[in-house]
Amino acid sequence: MKRHPVLLIGAGGHSRSCIDVIEQEGRWDIAGLVGQKAEIGTSVMGYPVIASDAELADLAKDYRYALITVGQIQTPGLRVQLFQEAQRHGFALPVVVSPHAYVSRHAGIGDGTVVFHGAVVNAGARIGMNCIVNSRALVEHDAAVGDHCHIATGAILNGDVRVGACSFVGSASVVKQGIDLGEHSFLGMGVTLKRNLDAHSRLTREEST
Repeated sequence: MKRHPVLLIGAGGHSRSCIDVIEQEGRWDIAGLVGQKAEIGTSVMGYPVIASDAELADLAKDYRYALITVGQIQTPGLRVQLFQEAQRHGFALPVVVSPHAYVSRHAGIGDGTVVFHGAVVNAGARIGMNCIVNSRALVEHDAAVGDHCHIATGAILNGDVRVGACSFVGSASVVKQGIDLGEHSFLGMGVTLKRNLDAHSRLTREEST
C-alpha cells in the first residue's frame, strides 16, 4: 500500500502521542510538523518542525494531507481554528486509528479524528470530525460524539450517550447510558455522570460530590 506524506499541525506534547499512533498504523509518512515560529528548526521525535501556522497556504501547494496534533483540555478553540484553516486551504484530514484500538465496522469516524492505543469504539457509535479518542477510552454502542471533542484517557461513554460538539470528557470519567452532554461542556477527571449536562456547563469531581 502506498504511503502518503502527511503534515502534523501542532508540535507540542500531544503531537508525540499522535506520532506514535501514526508510526504504528503504518499508512503515512510524516513530512514534518507545523508549529510556532520559534519552533521552526527544532524536531519532535526525530521529525523536523518545518513551518509555522502562518505558512499553511503555501504548504497546501506541496502537501495534500494534514492532521491537527494540538491537544485539547480547557478549550477546543485552537484545534477548531487550525482544523478550519486546514480545510480552507484545501488539505484533506485523514482518520488515524491505532492498530491497538478497536473500531467496529458498524461505527463511523469523522475526518481528522485520531483513535489512540487501546481505545474501543463499538457498533453503532458515531464520532465527529477532529476528535481525540484517547488511550483506553470506551465509546459504547450507539453513542454519538460531536465534532472537535476530546474523550480523554480511560473515559467511558456508555450506550446512547450524546456528547455535543467542542466538549471534553476527562480521564476515568464514566457517563451513564442515555445521558446528554451539551455543546462546549466540560466533564472533569474521574466524574461519574448520571444526569444531563447543559451546554457550556463545567463539572468536576469536587463539584459532583
